[in-house]
Amino acid sequence: MKIPPTIAAITHNSQLTASQRRRIMIDISQRRIKPGSGSGHAFLRRRTAMHYWPDLRPILRNLTWAIAGAVATRAYMPERATRDLDILVHHRDGDDVLERLKIAGFQLVSPLTIPGFLLQSPNGVEVDVIFGNSPWIDEALSHPKQDPAGYPVLDLPYLVLMKLEASRTLDLGDLARMLGLAAERELERVRNAVKRYAPDAIEDIESLIYLGQLELKN
Repeated sequence: MKIPPTIAAITHNSQLTASQRRRIMIDISQRRIKPGSGSGHAFLRRRTAMHYWPDLRPILRNLTWAIAGAVATRAYMPERATRDLDILVHHRDGDDVLERLKIAGFQLVSPLTIPGFLLQSPNGVEVDVIFGNSPWIDEALSHPKQDPAGYPVLDLPYLVLMKLEASRTLDLGDLARMLGLAAERELERVRNAVKRYAPDAIEDIESLIYLGQLELKN
């Protein structure tokens, strides 16, 4: 596959870092985006829990964990389709979490490409159990938010940090939309978390906030 000139100017082997991927996508968006999203404000601010996901609260009782990934975003933006449920646990609790899930009928499928494992629920739902070891993991899991279904989800600053670390195309789209919809007090909390834990990404965060807010303009 031929490497496009824009990518070739950054790397000769197509292996981009998360920061490089963010920079490319933000640059493209800033050149191409126009005010307005095509979606009504009422839709953008609606929070739903229409998709079924296994309720892990009884299984993981007394352990600290939170939903991450695409499912967590429904607490902060319109719900979108995704094929699996991501949960974040502290790496020290990883074995206990896996054992409880297996007792509840979940099947261990394979390791993830990051620390953690893919499991399948008795109903066939894929669940990614991510073993977290970030410096913010304790505070994030100690103070989760609730999504429209009442499930524990990562608070916005920590969900932003996780998605910054991944920086796939979908992650950057989620970031722009969540940040564009966030109130200023929430944006300040996000900025403070990024300054503390990912200071190299603060310029990108400001760009994503701008792009997200531009999408909301009529």
